[in-house]
Amino acid sequence: MDNWDEIRTAYHVARVGTVSGAAERLGVHHATVIRHIDALEERLGVKLFQRHARGYTATEAGDDLLRVAQATDDQFSQLVGRIRGRGDGVSGDLVVTSLGGLSHLLVPVLTRFREDYPEVVVRFLTGDRLFRLEYGEAHVAIRAGSVPDQPDNVVQPFVKQRVALYASRSYVERHGAPKDLADMANHFFVGADDPNSRAPFMRWMREHIPAENIVFRSGDFHALRRAIIEGAGIGFMFQLQARELDDMVEILPPQDDWTSPLWLVTHMDLHRTTKVQAFLTVLKEAAKEWENI
Repeated sequence: MDNWDEIRTAYHVARVGTVSGAAERLGVHHATVIRHIDALEERLGVKLFQRHARGYTATEAGDDLLRVAQATDDQFSQLVGRIRGRGDGVSGDLVVTSLGGLSHLLVPVLTRFREDYPEVVVRFLTGDRLFRLEYGEAHVAIRAGSVPDQPDNVVQPFVKQRVALYASRSYVERHGAPKDLADMANHFFVGADDPNSRAPFMRWMREHIPAENIVFRSGDFHALRRAIIEGAGIGFMFQLQARELDDMVEILPPQDDWTSPLWLVTHMDLHRTTKVQAFLTVLKEAAKEWENI
């Protein structure tokens, strides 16, 4: 295909569903969008979109083309991110990815870094998806568990977060606290919705707590923490985080097999850049202040 502009236009029409929306996104006149779509369909000899009163919907042929266009656009965006990351200045995007449960520690660090380097735009990505450093999806990743083994990554041991079992004071006032492990079966729990969660403390919960007693479940770490605070049940929380909250009662102290090491991961192409090194310096200095990790 000899005209990427036309394909890119079709891709954005498919994403937003309207000519006007695609024109705004691309910064062109709506007539240009229509001209690109018409020219592309004429060149291919097929209809890429069904036109209707509400906008444009991709046909089966359009879906095939747009899957390729999306992959190409994503790869180009990632390439731009990697090229920008190689500069000597501390500016542009700084993309950091981690477990959502670490945001209470990382957001203050990212805010401080942004104050020190005002030309930086911070992007903090969380979630279950493993962001690909080799494609420029992130500059720095903080990962838990076994040592990351993706090729061409620089991996450094970071810290260990100590996890304990907590209940809110309101829960204890209503239901009491478990007297021992056997008494756990008489209490309600807050836990992961994913039955295959690899978090070591969640594995402990699956092995020791009857499934019917885990009455509040979520894949959102913040929702789980809030449920514990609101008294929905007993659940796991980072020890440092719990100590910053009022009215939390420690049910079981941290156990060695609940602790998971954290790793700092960067790609070898970006590891030595000024921006990445500046952030790692700020992050490691902040980690020295974290207690009970």
